[in-house]
Amino acid sequence: MHYRNLLAMLALAAGTLPAAQAHVTLEQASAIAGSTYKAVFRVGHGCAGSPTTRITVFLPPGFVGAKPMPKPGWALSIQNEPLLQPYDSHGQPITERAAVITWSGGRLLDTEYDEFVLRGSLPAEAGQHYFRVLQNCEKGENDWAAIPTGHDKPAFPAAVLTLTPAAAKPSHQH
Repeated sequence: MHYRNLLAMLALAAGTLPAAQAHVTLEQASAIAGSTYKAVFRVGHGCAGSPTTRITVFLPPGFVGAKPMPKPGWALSIQNEPLLQPYDSHGQPITERAAVITWSGGRLLDTEYDEFVLRGSLPAEAGQHYFRVLQNCEKGENDWAAIPTGHDKPAFPAAVLTLTPAAAKPSHQH
């Protein structure tokens, strides 16, 4: 292999390095406001090489009816909070919501990748909604909580979901 080709390959590989420093992100970064959403949180690394042992997701206001998917080898816990505005679901009054969901007790090596999944109903308001994700490891933690302001790119950004307005229903005029 020629020296120039090797340099070109190294430059191409260097362009992919940010992916190796992947943040905790959502598989689908946009959804329709007011719809049901399957949130898939992608965890691509540990904490400075240390294995991940706990993932805690803090649900944004307005995200209701959350149900996490169990993971073999991980314990699941749900922390509820009262709703300021109760709502009706299938004839039953709902007065609280899951606000914090934690998977713990597993061991995800720094060299491995995994996904943590939950589903729920999205707020009706379009715009950006942020999920704080706390990643605890055998040594250290990553608090993916920073909300970007202006052009700054924080080191530990929160997972962001962009909600688009639901399509207007056509009116039927006779």
